[in-house]
This record gives sequence, structure tokens and C-alpha cells, in this order.
Amino acid sequence: ATFRLIFVTMAAVSLTVATPARSQQTAVPATQSGQDTLGSVSDRVSVSTSVSDSDIKQRLIEILSATGRFSALDVSVRGGVVFLQGFTTNEEDRRWAGDLARKTEGVAAVMNHIAVTKPSVWDFQPAVEEIRNLGRGIVRTTPFVVLAILVLAFTVLLAKLATRAARRVARNHTTSALLLDVTARGAGFVVILVGLYVVFRVMGLTTVALTVVGGTGVLGIILGIAFRDISENLLASVFLSVQHPFSNGDLVEIEGVTGYVQRLTMRATLLMTLDGNHVQIPNSTVYKGILRNFTSNPNRREDFTVGIGYDDPVPFAQQVALKVLAEHPALLKDPEPWVLVDSLGSTTVNLKIYFWLDGTRHSWLKVKSSVIRLVKRAFQDAGISMPDEARELIFPNGVPVTIREADNAQQDERKETDRPPTDLEAEDVATDAEAGLRSEAAEIEEQARTSRSPEQGDDLLSPGS
Repeated sequence: ATFRLIFVTMAAVSLTVATPARSQQTAVPATQSGQDTLGSVSDRVSVSTSVSDSDIKQRLIEILSATGRFSALDVSVRGGVVFLQGFTTNEEDRRWAGDLARKTEGVAAVMNHIAVTKPSVWDFQPAVEEIRNLGRGIVRTTPFVVLAILVLAFTVLLAKLATRAARRVARNHTTSALLLDVTARGAGFVVILVGLYVVFRVMGLTTVALTVVGGTGVLGIILGIAFRDISENLLASVFLSVQHPFSNGDLVEIEGVTGYVQRLTMRATLLMTLDGNHVQIPNSTVYKGILRNFTSNPNRREDFTVGIGYDDPVPFAQQVALKVLAEHPALLKDPEPWVLVDSLGSTTVNLKIYFWLDGTRHSWLKVKSSVIRLVKRAFQDAGISMPDEARELIFPNGVPVTIREADNAQQDERKETDRPPTDLEAEDVATDAEAGLRSEAAEIEEQARTSRSPEQGDDLLSPGS
């Protein structure tokens, strides 16, 4: 009793001398962890100028109940010692209650018996609270969303205007529909990109806005590496449609493949070969490879080699062959044909015969066949030999020879009988086997028209492209 009286007297004196402190708020906003926690307790929680156990109890009950963090709360104070009973859902709140009681004026000791209980799995309160927070966030961002929609609508309108203006300007410099489309879409894309940057800045997403602007270039590099072949074909299709190295129906040779051009798409060039097969060649290969266009210049030169015997006069053989070339109706007189000595073989003097024809009217395969056939007949009629390549046979033990005049006579007679007469060789320019000398372009074009095209897409060589 004496100790208690001294303690109360000293407390009263200290309260009389000291200035009463203000009551301070003990709860603080939520922390960065996303869960509301109680803030730190002030250095001292004042109760009244005259401290008693009941005053301490009343003050602690008021503060702890106001937080709403404790259930079945029971506070008792005996001789300045605080006894806390009840339940809470986390350890942070339990420690906070102990710190609060310990720093309350007039408290000598604290016995914290508050138990931490785990929330039930069927407790929907956190979910409800999250939904409420989500609703509040939607309400707060509604003005920004409305403004962003207005900015996007205005951006789309500006993009359309920019696309039309770019197409109008580009039309004065090129007639390629593909290049016009790429230029117009590029201008519209730039306007859309600026609009997205403004939208993100308005909504406070500055980092996202910078990422969109800066990441566009990075994304372009990544896509360029990942889709390098596709990008090459696309750019090559633009250049081919602008430069027009060939047109539909032209006979071309690309990387060793000869055929008639059927269409040019954004991915490949489609040919119909002379064998009637569709061949797709990537545009990048067409643009970078060697291309021969036989239709751009209709005149085409062909050649073949024929060997005559060493005993035959070369100038006479040249005149015989040149006469055949001059009289052939499918060959051109200008440029003039040539009959040149090409080389000296083991048993023949090799003549190389050059001639020109109109590739749009005649088939060079058929004309070449006709010229070779007629030159061969002319050489036979003129008595010019065309010996075979010499073959040397070695008999180490020799070859026995028996001469029988009757057998030799019958053999010579049989050879004369079996040899086909020269008259059987037609003097016609074209035989039935050659099926005329006209070009087969029309037949191949008809086959291409009736067949299924393996390469879909717009034809960049058509007049409307």
C-alpha cells in the first residue's frame, strides 16, 4: 500500500509540472505491401492529468476498438499493469497493441495475451474489399479513359488524312500500287504511334509511353532479324513492281529456270516452264539473281555445231550451209547468219552455225531442229562427208583376214539396199514431227489459264496493281 501511494503521488506531481500532451492518432495508412497495417505508436500516449487504472483501461479500449483489428477484446489494468486479451488476424497488429499499451501514460508493464488467429478459407471479406478498391480505381480513372478515347478517335482521323495525303503526294512520283500503299500506310502508322504516346502520357503512364516509342525501333530490328527472308521478299516485290524488269507473258530465264511469267506477288514470282510446270521463285532471288528476258528483245540467236571431213573443202561447206540459212523462211536476214570454223577435231573440221529468229513468232527449238535437218541434207546432196569420231582398236595378236569375192559383192549389194535413199529426207521447212515452227507461247498461256495457280495473292504486274 505504501509503494502504491508513493507511485501515485509521483505521478500526480509529474502531471502537475509537465504540460499535457495531445492525443495522437495511432493508425496510419496502408504500407507498400498492399495490406493495411497499424502505424507506429507515439512516444507517449496521454490519458488525463490524474492517471488511474480505469482511465488507462478506458483509453486503451477506445483506441484498440477504433482500429477494428481485434475481436473479443478484453483490457484489464491492475496497479499500472495492463492485461490484454482477445484475437487478431496478424502478428503485426498483436505487437502494435502491446507497444500501444506499453507507451500509454501510467502503465508500468504489459501482459499481451492477444492471440493471432488465421482467417477462414471461406472469409470473403478480402475479396469484397479488393472489389471495392477496384471499383474506386475505375471511378478515379474514368475521366482519363474518356479523354484517351477522344484522343484515339482524333488520332485515327488524323491517320486517315495523313494516309490520303501521302498517297496523293506519292502518286506524283510513282505508279506502283504497292509502293503507294506502303508509303501511305507508313505515314498513317507514324500518326497512330504519336497518338498512342499522347494517350499514355495523359493517363500518367510515362514509362509505357517511352517504351512504346523506343520499343518500336527495337521491335522492328527484332522482327527484321526473325523474318529476314520475308522482309527481303517484300522489299524485292516493291522494287520489281516499280522497275518492271518483265511483264506478264514474258519469256524469262531466272537462275537457270526458263518459263513464261504468270504473276508477281508480294512473296514470289510465278513462272510456267516450257514443260508445263509451275515454278515459284522467291522475289529476293529474282531481284538479286541473273535474269534473262527473251521477250524484251524478240530477236534471238541460236547455234549448233556440225563436223565435216578433212578432205572436204571448208569454204564450199560454208557456202552450202549459208544457202540453207538464207532460204529458210523462219530465219532473219538482219542480223545475218554466220557459218564459222569453230575447231579442228580428231577426224572432223567443226563448223559452228549461227542464225537469228523472231522469238515471239517462232519456237527456237523447232526452228533449230529444222535448220539442222536441212543443213544435214544439203551436205549429203553436195557430197560433203560428216565422219564419226575416230575410234582406235588394238589387237595384240593381229586379225586374220579372208577375202571372199562373192561374199563381198553380196555384202556391198546388201549395204546399198539397206541404206535409206536421200530422197526420203523431206525438203520441207517443217515436218509433221516438228509440228510447225510457230511459238508455243499461246499453248502454254492457255495451260496456265486453265490450271490451278499455286501462288495466291494480288498480281503486282496487272494494270490495276
